[in-house]
Amino acid sequence: MNRRNFSRRPQKQQARGELTSIETDGPHREWLGMPDYFIHTLTVDGEEYSYLSADEVLDVKIGDTVVFRYQIVGTSKRIDKRSLGLWIDPATYNS
Repeated sequence: MNRRNFSRRPQKQQARGELTSIETDGPHREWLGMPDYFIHTLTVDGEEYSYLSADEVLDVKIGDTVVFRYQIVGTSKRIDKRSLGLWIDPATYNS
């Protein structure tokens, strides 16, 4: 019986913090037929993370508290696709 050993896969990290800057680079095209994508460099609590997206403008803005999952790839930290979002304070949710 052949089972995959998922324990060898590096565990994804989670982060939350205030977004202090966004730098966008692109559009990039790797090969014919591939849609254009943008590389966003987000600074969250003094740490830099890269995020690849088809959208030139993100749904988050400077000053927002954001949450996301990321992986360490080489020397950079890359945010997982579709994991970037706003953090909602439960105490003020119904206000």
